[in-house]
Amino acid sequence: MKVWKYGDNINTDMLFPGKYTYTCSTAEEIKPHLLEDLDSSFSKQVKVGDIIFAGKNFGCGSSREQPVIGLKAVGIKAVVAESFARIFYRASINQGLLLIECPEAVKAYSKGDNIELDVDNGKIIVSGKMFSFPKLPEEILAIRDAGGLLAYTRSKLKKK
Repeated sequence: MKVWKYGDNINTDMLFPGKYTYTCSTAEEIKPHLLEDLDSSFSKQVKVGDIIFAGKNFGCGSSREQPVIGLKAVGIKAVVAESFARIFYRASINQGLLLIECPEAVKAYSKGDNIELDVDNGKIIVSGKMFSFPKLPEEILAIRDAGGLLAYTRSKLKKK
């Protein structure tokens, strides 16, 4: 697992350039363009299970869902940030992308530090030092586990 660390105000255009909004609609079309203007190595080197650490207001900008779809499609395990833009947060829930607010862990992390993420118990360990975050609601975890809100809703309807 690799940790990718970025600063404050990483907006949706930095995550997925707006110039592709109307030409890339599938996850496979989106993936090669993720973070291309911010970190050109990201789309070439990201692996399933990687984590993103970021500063304040991650995902600010427009309400496009391509950035979330792309991050989910490349297998980002979680985005840990000091704070998230509200619209990005909601889009991430819809797609089943795990977001964790833990400013202390973000500030403590330095490149190369070992990370352990314990979502069930609300803990992040950064090179042996533990940081807590509020446990995520069961519904949010169920949506993530189902692969997104649409899949979660379909599974609930089938059970009725």
